[in-house]
Amino acid sequence: MDPGLLAMLIAKARAAQAHAYAPASRFAVGAALLGVDGRVFAGCNVENASFGLTLCAERNALGTAVAEGVRAFHALVVVTPVVEPAYPCGACRQVLAEFAPKLPLFLVGRDDRIVRSTVEQLLPHAFRFEYSGT
Repeated sequence: MDPGLLAMLIAKARAAQAHAYAPASRFAVGAALLGVDGRVFAGCNVENASFGLTLCAERNALGTAVAEGVRAFHALVVVTPVVEPAYPCGACRQVLAEFAPKLPLFLVGRDDRIVRSTVEQLLPHAFRFEYSGT
């Protein structure tokens, strides 16, 4: 990925991270999802006292993109507040696999350490609709 584009996506993810609502975990996450049309969709995590209702940054960004009519993507940047970049949770991996199993991921730690991966590498056997007969 072009270094300038990656830097811009990291900046957008960090801006979203600044708006995270994480009163319990204090683990603010930001995401920036690059659509094939060039638009960037940002998301942050939004915790809830009923933890099962918590929304992850990755799924917030994806939901915004889908609501705007975009369903194909070039890359996802996820920034976390720890030195070693954190990986998306299992739920986010499954939801991302629905739209873009080969999506490049750039996981960024607090000190800009970057781990590169793909959704498929993190979830090689994602559940698919064809398994359910639909």
